[in-house]
Amino acid sequence: MLILVTGATGKVGQHLIAGLLDDPRFSKARIRALCHNRLCAETDRVEVVRGTIAERDVAARTLVGVTHVVHLATCKETPDSVMDVTVKGLFWLLEAFRASETARQFVLIGGDAGVGHFHYRHDGPITELTPHRAYPGCYALSKVLEEVMLEQYGIQYGINGCCLRAPWIMEKDDFKYSLSFGDDVFGGPVWKDLVPEGDAKRYAKDGTVPLLLDAEGRPLKRNFVHVDDLVAAILAAIDNPRAVRQLFNISMDRPVDYGEVAAYLARTRGLAFVNIPSRFHSNWMDNSKAKYLLGWQPSYDFKRLIDSAWQYERSEEDPRIVWYPG
Repeated sequence: MLILVTGATGKVGQHLIAGLLDDPRFSKARIRALCHNRLCAETDRVEVVRGTIAERDVAARTLVGVTHVVHLATCKETPDSVMDVTVKGLFWLLEAFRASETARQFVLIGGDAGVGHFHYRHDGPITELTPHRAYPGCYALSKVLEEVMLEQYGIQYGINGCCLRAPWIMEKDDFKYSLSFGDDVFGGPVWKDLVPEGDAKRYAKDGTVPLLLDAEGRPLKRNFVHVDDLVAAILAAIDNPRAVRQLFNISMDRPVDYGEVAAYLARTRGLAFVNIPSRFHSNWMDNSKAKYLLGWQPSYDFKRLIDSAWQYERSEEDPRIVWYPG
């Protein structure tokens, strides 16, 4: 077993490689890490290839002898490169995969941006049958195109593909900083832009958190997944006959309710909150298909997500760095 991991130095890639090395089921597996800007360490079981999948020869070279692909490499709101990487790059990987004599399974990590997550109103839970609906911008469009391309390669050539669709992926203290009114905010919304400047500075100093309201004025519900739970789902899907040409939602059992978050932080840490109106819509990703077919179960709920983020202590060797725009 030779597993190609693209995006190997990213949040999911690092955890996935560690999980593969630690799992007895993959004790004889070797890993080929495809790296672009950053490099990971080589070992007796991990080899590193540097390059971009936007180049056909790189994609072909990295697939030589590979049995499994876990495709994590992506772009955010970077119009100059997003189509080269996410569309052309995936195309080159799939072309090399379908022509390979060793290739057995192609696992793609998709995203809830492909169904619009909180940008659109959903009449019920978001399932694997919910139609694609990209919100404005190039990132969401790329997530739609990735899923469709993998599905069509299964139809065209019968390849064994599997897509695990994840919402916002959390690790370490990510969730804490996703609620910051300061310049150190992680992801969006950018809370400091939604309140007067003086208020934002005071909220950041005091640790006040936003209570995001949906378009109906109720606390918004938004989907998250912890990286440990996503990696567990990837490991469960590898060589699983019930994953062949399937799409799975991989998320927490319940979406995070910003009202529950505000109440929990007020009760456990004495933090104040402020209501933030929005045009966004609450939604709920249904993960029952993954639990039923993969035998997978998320271990994080919103309380564990909060506690782990607030209790995390960073070392000087592990500064918070956001590697991508958007």
